[in-house]
Amino acid sequence: MTREQYILATQQNSLPRTEHPQFYPVGIYGWRKRCLYFFVLLLLVTMIVNLAMTIWILKVMNFTVDGMGNLRVTKKGIRLEGISEFLLPLYVKEIHSRKDSPLVLQSDRNVTVNARNHMGQLTGQLTVGTEGAVFGHSVETPHIRAEPSQDLKLESPTRSLVMEAPRGVQVNAAAGDLKATCRKELHLQSTEGEIFLNADTIRLGNLPVGSFSSSSSSSSSSPSSSAPRQTIYELCVCPNGKLYLSPAGAGSTCQSSSNICLWS
Repeated sequence: MTREQYILATQQNSLPRTEHPQFYPVGIYGWRKRCLYFFVLLLLVTMIVNLAMTIWILKVMNFTVDGMGNLRVTKKGIRLEGISEFLLPLYVKEIHSRKDSPLVLQSDRNVTVNARNHMGQLTGQLTVGTEGAVFGHSVETPHIRAEPSQDLKLESPTRSLVMEAPRGVQVNAAAGDLKATCRKELHLQSTEGEIFLNADTIRLGNLPVGSFSSSSSSSSSSPSSSAPRQTIYELCVCPNGKLYLSPAGAGSTCQSSSNICLWS
């Protein structure tokens, strides 16, 4: 390269360039920008609706720091006020109502209350259905009564019915009849006292009738049709305690050797 060529090349490189630099835009433009704004607006609307629904639910359910609705959480447990509905089993230790109002348990079908021990075994059961209350085991209560103008019935379909109390059992029907029926035997027993029947009329129905004869023998056959009809009888007691009727006479016609006593 000659000197002139070198000088010419050096001068060309030292001359300022007149070309303008190119700038490239940075960001989201076009349909992408519009989609982004749309999603941001949709998210904002969703947050506002969610907040409004949350505030509405808190107001309707009556949420407070102590509970919600009719439910209040206290130091002694949970307190329910008003009418509450349970769709699943409820496990509690004690249920109390307010002093000035009763406790009402209502269901479309039966209401069953189970009591279990620490092993999970069933120790007591109460079932309220259309026929009344059914108890699976023994019941301890100071008072049993029916609703006004309703009959009270204590029944054991397959077992015996036992009522015990250390100071006595009182059965009172102030405005109705008292009826005790059983399939086999009815025992009235007093170990240290007496059985006192106080009424204007005491009737013992369906007692067997024995016949009296002067030869100290009796039979269970009824008087013959030719004899006058007997209208007065004497109440007799066998040594084993069984009662029977004997035709009344001038003296006592009760005989310990009666077949009513021998075959009972």
